[in-house]
Amino acid sequence: MKKTVLLLLIACFISGNLFAQKKQPKTPFVWESANVYFIVTDRFNDGDKTNNNTFNRNKPTGKLRGFDGGDIRGIIQKLDEGYFTNLGINVIWMTPIVEQVHDGVDEGTGFTYAFHGYWTRDWSALDPSVGTKKDLAELVQKAHARGIRIMLDAVINHTGPVTPEDSVYPNDWVRTSPKCTYKSYDTYINCTLVDNLPDVKTESNENVELPAFLANKWKKEGRYDKEVASLDAFFKKTGYPRAPKYYIMKWLSDYITEFGIDGYRVDTAKHVTEDVWADFKKVCDKAFVEYKKTNPKKVLDSNPFFTVGEVYGYNIGGKKFYDFGDKKVNYFENGFTGLINFDFRNEAKMNYEELFSKYSNILQNDLKGNTVMNYVSSHDDGYPFDKKREKTFESGTKLLLTPGISQVYYGDESARPLDIEGTQGDATLRSFMNWDDIANNATTKEVVSHWQKLGKFRKKHPAVGGGVHAQISASPYVFSRKFTKGNYSDKVVVGLDLDKGQKSIPIGTIFPNGSKVKDAYSGKTATVVKGKVNLNTDFGIVLLEKN
Repeated sequence: MKKTVLLLLIACFISGNLFAQKKQPKTPFVWESANVYFIVTDRFNDGDKTNNNTFNRNKPTGKLRGFDGGDIRGIIQKLDEGYFTNLGINVIWMTPIVEQVHDGVDEGTGFTYAFHGYWTRDWSALDPSVGTKKDLAELVQKAHARGIRIMLDAVINHTGPVTPEDSVYPNDWVRTSPKCTYKSYDTYINCTLVDNLPDVKTESNENVELPAFLANKWKKEGRYDKEVASLDAFFKKTGYPRAPKYYIMKWLSDYITEFGIDGYRVDTAKHVTEDVWADFKKVCDKAFVEYKKTNPKKVLDSNPFFTVGEVYGYNIGGKKFYDFGDKKVNYFENGFTGLINFDFRNEAKMNYEELFSKYSNILQNDLKGNTVMNYVSSHDDGYPFDKKREKTFESGTKLLLTPGISQVYYGDESARPLDIEGTQGDATLRSFMNWDDIANNATTKEVVSHWQKLGKFRKKHPAVGGGVHAQISASPYVFSRKFTKGNYSDKVVVGLDLDKGQKSIPIGTIFPNGSKVKDAYSGKTATVVKGKVNLNTDFGIVLLEKN
């Protein structure tokens, strides 16, 4: 008898352990549901005053067209404070941090320095105004420790403009004319985007020498031999010709192998033939594999390197293709997992169900395995969803609950002004982050709180951005999202435009009767009874998850 009882106890113990082992695995990071925070590095937070006047960039500029002090240390400071974690951010994307042209130019909107990062002088170095490589290493390490990925910005299409201090790259590297007419596929590519923005000859496969000015610069900095040896090793290993595009790909991939960055947003993608991006992705993938092999303890997960392209004018309605008029191009088959969706700021005017169901249907079918990155405002879009910042709550709700990647442009969550008196062109979109409002303005605090609740819910639940959408009820408006990947599954129920106070939310079949659920927005809990959840909250929004 004692032996039988003992055997039963052992069986129960084993059974219990097996059951414990089958518990839901850790929430995976899913790029298709990422919550990206996009920072114009110079305009976010000044964490190091000592780098605020580099290369004597002290000429008078147009309003908001000079360097303002933001840097990598400023981002680290906010990372340490928990700012991104509190917003539910799991990817930080920064404008380019490579060394920029030293002088500035006037393109008709006032004298401008390269504070924005898109006027490259030397891809192999960081601009001292944003910090050092030691700073970048610390940022990546600290971000990864918090489950946050780092995405940098890749510019291969063009160099910076020619200035009195910045000579043009050699003729076998760039063209300085003609200017693009944007009338056909070809007239987007073999031309300069604007006057005095030299276009890299990305179509070339001819061997070219290292520009003399760059070689001399490296010699002065004491790193010529090291850089040349690294280039030699790259070209020997890959077999690529020493063409301009491959030099640049090598320099950009070094940030992967050296620091372990997780992705690239690719600038001006449609101004380069798509095969270049296919090669760039191969270079990045190999560099990421090499980094993981060399740094096994720093590997976050099995996700591959991520690339998202700026194909200006692409929208989700185009599905796999961007139409030049005379040619359609599938960028998803040429190096990109995702593309920026330029039409979201228009489609955000749609009602919730129309918006959510459209995006879910396309992403779960036509774009299955790929994704889009949605935004309500950005650094160069003069027609954001809410330029006057009058719909900040609606902006957050729609952006953070729509299927696809959400791109939170710095200050979306705090109603940072996008219409600055005295500015010209896109400078009005790039004011310094409104930290004082966040700290002291009661209305701003309410807006930030709304974005924080939605962001954390999104980060916790891949179903929000990457799951299948289904409407449960039109009135009250309630929907579900379901996501499955391997042995991981996730499901949530969301109600919008509900009555404040007492409310009854239909659950459908998402959570069985008797299930304990939590409203992530109010923090209140409830039990599912007869397919419904009854809650009494001060809000018109409910974010239900299994408790």
